[in-house]
Amino acid sequence: MDQVSITWDDGANANVSSASIKKMLEEGLNANDTFVHNTNGDVKAAFSSASKTIEATYEAWVPTQDGEASLAAVIEASGLPADKCNVYKVNLGGGFGHRGAFQDYTTQVVNIAKQMPGTPIKLIWTREEGMTQGRYHPVMMCKMSAAIDDKKNVTGVNMRLSGQSILAAVRPAVVASFKGKDPLAFQGVDPTGEHGITYSFPNLNIDHAMRNTHVPPGFWRGVNVNQNAIFVETFMDELAEATGVDAGEFRRKHMAEYPRAIAVLNAVADGIGWTKPAASGVYRGVAQIRSFGGYVAAACEISVKNGNEVKIHRIVAATDPGYVVNPAQVARQVSGSFVYGLSALFEEEITIENGAVVQKNFDTFNSIRLYQMPPVETIIVQGGGKDWGGVGEPNDCGVAAPAVLNAFYRATSKRLRTVPLKNSGIKLV
Repeated sequence: MDQVSITWDDGANANVSSASIKKMLEEGLNANDTFVHNTNGDVKAAFSSASKTIEATYEAWVPTQDGEASLAAVIEASGLPADKCNVYKVNLGGGFGHRGAFQDYTTQVVNIAKQMPGTPIKLIWTREEGMTQGRYHPVMMCKMSAAIDDKKNVTGVNMRLSGQSILAAVRPAVVASFKGKDPLAFQGVDPTGEHGITYSFPNLNIDHAMRNTHVPPGFWRGVNVNQNAIFVETFMDELAEATGVDAGEFRRKHMAEYPRAIAVLNAVADGIGWTKPAASGVYRGVAQIRSFGGYVAAACEISVKNGNEVKIHRIVAATDPGYVVNPAQVARQVSGSFVYGLSALFEEEITIENGAVVQKNFDTFNSIRLYQMPPVETIIVQGGGKDWGGVGEPNDCGVAAPAVLNAFYRATSKRLRTVPLKNSGIKLV
C-alpha cells in the first residue's frame, strides 16, 4: 500500500461533519414525516389547549460500553420519551466493567442537567470518586479438600466457595431464575460448557455459599475465573506433591477427556522446558483452565531473593480460542491480560473501613511497573471445533497468578493462599 500512489474519491459524504449531523437531527425534531407506531387520542389538540407546556431534549455524550443502556438511563432520569433523548458514544478510554453494566454516571449528569435547563453539563469524576464509587471484583474465599486412597489416587475433591455474587447485585432476575444460585460464580469449574472444568475425578462436589456484602461487585476482566483458577490450580499442585507425581503429569492424568486442555498445557511445558533442569536459582510453575470457550495455560520461571523478592524471568502462554483471525491481536491480549493478573496478584487491593473504600488513588492502589513486567511468549493453538472461544477474558490472572504461586512454592517451600502478596511481605522486583 505504501508503494502505491492513490487518489481517493471522498464520495457523497465528504462534507458530512458532526455539526451537519446535529443539524439534521435538529430538523428531525420538528419534522412531520415520521413513523407513527403508538398513538391514541389527539395530542395536537391537547397541546393547543394547554395552559402550560414543558419540553426538553436531552443529548448525552458518554463513554460507554452499552449505548442502549445509556439511552435507557437518560430516558429514566429525564422522565422524557425516547424521541426526546439522544446518546452519542465517544471514545471509551477504558471500560473495565463499570461503563458497561452500570450507568450511574449517566444518570448523575442528567440529574444535574435537569437543574440547569439550557446549560450544557460536562461531568468528569475525580480519581477519588472513581476509586471509591466504583464496582469491585467480588470478594471470595475457598476451601479445597481431597480424598486420597492408599494407592495415592485422588478419589474425591470438594470445592466450597464462599463470597459475593456479581449477578445478585447486577442481574438479580437471573439469580432468581436459578432459584437463588449465581451460575457465573462457577466459571472455570462448571460441569460442561464454555466454563467447564477440565479435570475428571471419581467424586467431585463444587458449591457456593453466597455471602453478599454492601460493597457493590462488578465485572472485572476475567470475572470469576480469576479466583477459581487460583483455587483449583494451586490445589492441583498440592495434590501432585501429595501423590508423588510431577505437576504436569498429574494434570494430564486427570485431563484425558479434554485433549484441547492437554494441548495448551503441553505447549507451555515444551516452551518453558519443563522436563529439562532450570538454571540455578530459577523455579517453574504451571497452570491451565478453560473459560469463555477458550483453553489457556501458562508456565513461568521465577527466582526469589531474601525470601520475599520475586523476579519473574519469563512467562510462556498458550491460547486456544478455536480459531484465530489476527495472531498479533491475540498476542497483545495475552500480554495485556497478564499485566492485570500480576498486578492483582502482587499489589492491587480494595479495603473497607467504616463502610467505605479506603484506597482513593494510585498512591494506595498500586499496579506493577514496566520494569517488573516479564517477557510474555505467546503460543497460539487453533483447536477448531464448532464454537469460537474468547481471547480477552480467559487469559487474565486465571493462569498467570497460580503459575507464579506454584513456582514460588518450589522456590521457598511456602504455600501462599492469600492475595495480594504484598500483605505477606512479598514484592515483585
